[in-house]
Amino acid sequence: MMTSAVNHYFCSSIGRKQLVAVTGLLLCGFLISHLLGNLLLLAGPDVFNIYAHKLVSMGPLIYLAEVGLTGIFLVHLGLAIKLNIENLKARGGKQRYYKKTNTGHGTTFMSQTMPLTGLVLLVFIILHLLNLKFGSYYPTTVAGVEMRDLYRTTMEYFQNIGNAIWYSFAMVCAAIHTAHGFGSAFQSLGLNHGKYFKHVKRLGYLYAVLVGGGFAFLSIWAHMKGV
Repeated sequence: MMTSAVNHYFCSSIGRKQLVAVTGLLLCGFLISHLLGNLLLLAGPDVFNIYAHKLVSMGPLIYLAEVGLTGIFLVHLGLAIKLNIENLKARGGKQRYYKKTNTGHGTTFMSQTMPLTGLVLLVFIILHLLNLKFGSYYPTTVAGVEMRDLYRTTMEYFQNIGNAIWYSFAMVCAAIHTAHGFGSAFQSLGLNHGKYFKHVKRLGYLYAVLVGGGFAFLSIWAHMKGV
């Protein structure tokens, strides 16, 4: 009986929307922690490299965290794609005549571009992992401990003006995506009652500006600072 109820929940549109909401909020939390870590670039190579080295020195915990994060991302991505396809099918052949409105309650520029900004972020994540996490390896020694010089890898990456512009553009897309997604997540979870929901939406906009702007600032700063 319990299994049947769980299957029904995961197969229902409401269940899928709520899973997209929960995984989206978890990813928002990760972005905050990731930004805080990246801000250590401003403190110099030793501080940033020690931080990065401590993360990779966590042993099995870091791998469990990476597997968990990957799972959350794949669930969010897969369900978001499925829901978007279902929405298009629900409109049938009438989507070309679908009237775009900006009432504050219906469709907006941010909601309309969610699939597009999501696609940009997917490409960004793949390139980000290839160029930085799995990018060039330089050894360095800090306080007698040999570690990877991730600071140098990062700074070298942003010396390419194309990389800096692409990174900043992707972070603008991230801001647009999360600005809508944050409030939409609370709405999907049924936490949009009364006058308090407008504060949730404002918090989402603030989050989007700070996180998206923070990452974009770091890419510009790194480019201007040089290696």
